Parts: sequence; C-alpha cells; structure tokens
Amino acid sequence: MPGQSSFRGYRRPDGRVGTRNHVIVLPVDDISNRAAEGVAANVTGVLALPHAYGRLQFGADLELLFRTLIGTGRNPNVAAVVVIGIEPLWTDRVVKGIAESGKPVAGFSISGIGDLDVITAASKCAQKFIQDASENVRAECPLSELVVSAKCGESDTTTGLASNPAVGWVFDRLDELNATLLFGETAELTGGEHIVAARCANAEVRHQFLETHAAYDREIIRNKSNDLTESNPTAGNIKGGISTIEEKAMGALTKIGRKAQIVGVLDTAEAPSGTGLWFMDSSGAGAEMLTACAAAGATVHLFTTGQGNVVGNPILPVIKITANPVIARTMPSHIDVDVSGVLERRITLEQAGEAIFGTMIRACNGRITAAESLGHREFVMTRLFRTA
Repeated sequence: MPGQSSFRGYRRPDGRVGTRNHVIVLPVDDISNRAAEGVAANVTGVLALPHAYGRLQFGADLELLFRTLIGTGRNPNVAAVVVIGIEPLWTDRVVKGIAESGKPVAGFSISGIGDLDVITAASKCAQKFIQDASENVRAECPLSELVVSAKCGESDTTTGLASNPAVGWVFDRLDELNATLLFGETAELTGGEHIVAARCANAEVRHQFLETHAAYDREIIRNKSNDLTESNPTAGNIKGGISTIEEKAMGALTKIGRKAQIVGVLDTAEAPSGTGLWFMDSSGAGAEMLTACAAAGATVHLFTTGQGNVVGNPILPVIKITANPVIARTMPSHIDVDVSGVLERRITLEQAGEAIFGTMIRACNGRITAAESLGHREFVMTRLFRTA
C-alpha cells in the first residue's frame, strides 16, 4: 500500500477531484434551516447543512460566513448545491460564488414566497441534481490531487507519542507525492510556534505565521485571560496526562511530519492556491476545524483522538485514529485505525503510518468511515464578532 500512487475519485468541472459525491442543501442563514431540512426530507440522498448563523453579521465575520458557505459548496466532494436564504441578495452571492466552480447550483429565497412553496420548488431542483449526480463515475486519479487535512481531538499522552507521529509519517509521504496538506489549530501551537516558524519555506511565510499566532495571543490579553485551563488544554486533556498548552503543542506538531516545509498561511476556510503543506489559522474545536477544512477544499481528513472524540462532518470523510488501547477496545465503533501497537511495541511507527495511509486510500475510494456510518454530520462555522 505505501507504493500506492492513485485513488478513484470524482472529477469536477473545475478540474479538482472529490472523494465523495454529495448533493447538499445549504441554508444561507439560521431561519432558512427549516426549509433546507424540508428539501432533504423530500429527496432521498440529499444532505441539509443547518447552522446557527447568518443574520446581522458584519465586517470580517460576514466575509468569513460567505467564505465558509461558498467554500463548502465548491468543495470537490460536493456534486451539486441547492442554496436557500431568507433574502435574495445574500442567497445570490452564495450561488454566484459556488457557480464559479462550474458545478450545478440553484438558489431560492423565502421572503415573499414562504417555506412551503420554496420547499416545493427547491425539492424539484434537488431531485434533478441527485439523479444527475448518480451518473457520476469514479476515475483513476493521482494522489497529488488529494487535499488532506489533519487535527487532533480529545487528546491524551498517547496522541502525541504515537497517533500524531503516525499521521506525520503519512504527511511526509503525501508531501513527497505532491499532495496538498492542511493543518491549523492556532491556539494549540502555543509554546511550539518557533518550531513551526523554522519549518516555513521562506521569510515571508515565517513572518505571516508568527504574526497570525501573535494575533491570537493579543486576543487573549485583550480579554484579560491569562489562564486557558479547562479551555485549552481541556479538562479531558488534563485528565489524559497533558498538563500544559506547551505539552499539547509538542504533541500536536508531530502531525505535520518531519520533512515538509510550510509553503503558505491561510485565513480560516481559505482555499490553498497550490500543493504542499499549508497552515490555516483556525479553531482547535473539532467541528469548527473540520468545517473550515472542508470549506478550504479538503477531501479527506485524518483525526487523531486519545480519549474518543466522535465528531464528523457532512461532506468530509473523517478517519479516526487512536493509539490508546483502552479507547480502541471500548469505542471500536468510532475508530477507523488502531495504532496502539506502537506504544505496546507490537508495530513500528512506519507500520502505523502505513495502516493509516492504506485506510485513507480505501476511504478516498469510497469506503464509509466510522463517523459517516454513525451519522456524524456536525457543521459548525467559526464566528468572530457579536451580532450587530
């Protein structure tokens, strides 16, 4: 399997390749959720992505909302999109942004029409989209066309010692194959930011990363909070043996491997402009980070957990990896790859990486992940400001 150089994916009109073939109903705002869910209830196989935001946001927060919604619709794992909003102006903005990818997209606005008529019209459109998407066929594609993201959640000492380094082995391998790689969790790099800076490809990227991390520190100081205990590390992290954010950072950093240089810095939910390893300024919260990665164009995600984080995403297959033998035994329905053998000295780190790599290829070819099979479709957008 380490010699594998291709996967079977869905080629989209913009040339990018997806590992899934979803048709989604995307509400622009919170009060359009019910209509979106009504369409998904009418048309089998269509996914609604309800969320809590979209009314009276402004400035950078509003731009982030649009970037996340449009990026989600443009993700290569999505075949077609039905957009529903309360007002036509914002609905049209999301539709136009997604339409630039060349994929089928249609927008419907509720104001002056009402839920029932919008649900009827949007359901007819969604039915056509899902039928057309069912004819899409997987094709052989090089691994260089994958966009792979990674994060850890409900971490413990086993995460930094084994499962994260095993993901790092996969990242090194994928970088050699010229794939696109995403990592982030800005807060969780605290104490290790100098190590990340040393991995940056040039002075410009290094400066951009350090300023991005420093902005996080300034936000903590602005809110007069010098102690993140129980926020980060979480109470669960501390129970699992991680005593400080610096310890957490040292373990978290091993996910990006040892070899790849960081070629660029991205804002939350911003798509990379090329291949290589990219840092994305992002939350450490599982559902937020996954949503941002999907909006940035990730097509498969490697998620390590020491204590059994169950989060998933509607459009991004999430591969759960643990090195904790207790979690592997007590929560097997949530775990895709058990690498606890590293700490038990039954397997090497390279063998653990090979196991993750092989599972990733199978998931990209269509195998349903544990989170997908259990219906974990958490869609949680990052929020910056108060509402106007």
